[in-house]
Amino acid sequence: MTEQTTSNQTVHRWYTRPVFFVADVNRAARFYVDMLGFEKAWHSGDGAGKVCQVNHGECEIILCEDATRSDKGRLFIELTADALADLRREFLERAVPTKETRWGYDTLQVDDLMAMNCSSRSPSKR
Repeated sequence: MTEQTTSNQTVHRWYTRPVFFVADVNRAARFYVDMLGFEKAWHSGDGAGKVCQVNHGECEIILCEDATRSDKGRLFIELTADALADLRREFLERAVPTKETRWGYDTLQVDDLMAMNCSSRSPSKR
């Protein structure tokens, strides 16, 4: 991790990841891997546990099975115009349903199986 000293204060780089609570961790992981092109980074209990992480480039999401806590969440990803065009092509090839929405910006929304959504902002449309 990168550290920086400012005015006698050490500022640490925070490594953050969203945690999505889901009813079925295996089903959620399959959706992210098979439909959205993520890779499974790890899965607790040698694949039998209730927590796993899926990655797509630098985007890392922890999926945690807890039926009592599963509800809506959002992952907001800001992309360059080229990256958004590539993502649109990839989703088209994978037949991922998307919709154009507005969330402070024009966004491309993908709803996953657990009713959560991932939105990508088009940088050219502020």
